[in-house]
Amino acid sequence: MITGATGFIGAHVAREATRRGAEVTLVSHRRHPQPSATHPVQSLRANLAEPESLPGLCDGVDVLLHCASQIGGTPESNHAVNARGTAALVAEAQRAGVSRVVYLSTAAVYGRGTFRCARPETLDRRPRSPTSRTRAEAEDAVLAAGGIVLRPHLVLGRGDAWVVPGLTGLLRTLSCTPWGWETRHSVIAVSELAALVVAAGLAARTSLTASVYHAARPEPVTASALLEAVADRMAPPPARQAMDFGRARERLAGDGGAAHAWDMLATDHWFDSAPLWADVHREPGQEPPLACMRDAYPAHAAA
Repeated sequence: MITGATGFIGAHVAREATRRGAEVTLVSHRRHPQPSATHPVQSLRANLAEPESLPGLCDGVDVLLHCASQIGGTPESNHAVNARGTAALVAEAQRAGVSRVVYLSTAAVYGRGTFRCARPETLDRRPRSPTSRTRAEAEDAVLAAGGIVLRPHLVLGRGDAWVVPGLTGLLRTLSCTPWGWETRHSVIAVSELAALVVAAGLAARTSLTASVYHAARPEPVTASALLEAVADRMAPPPARQAMDFGRARERLAGDGGAAHAWDMLATDHWFDSAPLWADVHREPGQEPPLACMRDAYPAHAAA
């Protein structure tokens, strides 16, 4: 069963699960899930913010891939969906005898900082926003039930409403594409992330050596490489220009969204994901980490 099956990542997880021939139940509360697959699926509607809609949801389910989250919105809606809703869903999964729960979380639970090839067991969670705080609470519910937590950082691909739009706003405000920003960042294409989520759900119990994993490409990308890839999808692309982080921060004064993106790019956000790839016996694709940008973000769409 896949929750959030019509969301950005959940829809890709649904396609990957059906591609692998699994018997799939898709759950969404907004619109009817319609994956493009020939394998039959069952579609259900439920709302994590309404626990009364959950009883019986997990009956007959072996593996729960929990990809639904409230991102943004009010603190109350974040708590209702991410914290209270996940706790209720996990309780229902336990009642129904679900053998494995995999929760798609986020590296944002660490808050701000500098992260260099960091592993989960070496880091403390210091979430700063209502979204990341309540997703940390969701993690606690999953881990207490013996589940698996996956933490991606920057997820790229068709349907992305956060990463590339945010970086596009940064470039617009700067009116240039800065080069020489060598901080390192963990990224992953949404299709590869979906494959890891499904693989974590189906892996043999003896293969999984941890309960919390980072989910990213093993090799990080530099901030400049990421910004150049974004600029390439804009029309016209902002000219490349030497600009240090300090000068960029001055130019971003008053633009909260762009300053938020700068704050992340100014330090390393590199999370070691090698254990997950090894434990699910998968290899990253042969193309460079940012190759997905060409097809996922049509030219001019970010202008």
